Amino acid sequence: MTGGGHWLDLRGPTACEVFDEAQVAELRGRIGADPLRADADPDTAYARIRNSPTPLATLLLNQSVVAGTGLIFVTEALFRAGLAPTAAGRVVTPGAWGDLWRDLCALMGRASRPDGSTRCARSTCRRRWGGRPRVDRHGGEVYVYRRAGQPCLVCGTPIATGALAGRNAYWCPTCQPTQT
Repeated sequence: MTGGGHWLDLRGPTACEVFDEAQVAELRGRIGADPLRADADPDTAYARIRNSPTPLATLLLNQSVVAGTGLIFVTEALFRAGLAPTAAGRVVTPGAWGDLWRDLCALMGRASRPDGSTRCARSTCRRRWGGRPRVDRHGGEVYVYRRAGQPCLVCGTPIATGALAGRNAYWCPTCQPTQT
């Protein structure tokens, strides 16, 4: 879809519709905070997360909690935060949420640029985790996404996988211990 100086490359949507202004307003009223919007309020998302027994990855993939996140963003951001995708939302402290939100904003912001990808900045990857991530077929650099059974690039533990919210989740059991 192109027009007016903008373009959209949409792959595999569950729904794809063109909305008028009233429909857009109604939709924005029911979706969560969008990490790509400068005016997003991460506190609204955290209010839904902070007391929830629901697994964190499930919450982050729920578009009424955080808008626009996908499995790559969620799994990679949780890895960098040291949070297991299976951990209950209630274990996330306000400080950890702030860090996680900023990381989602950065990841999604880089991916939304015309030359974007899901990669983390090379300097950040090396500084934070001491090594280079693997480059996935989407052009992004990943630590856990689709690396089930392979050694963690940080500690060597095999990357775990499991179904969560109808999706495959990936995590390092050592670097992302499950908190209760």
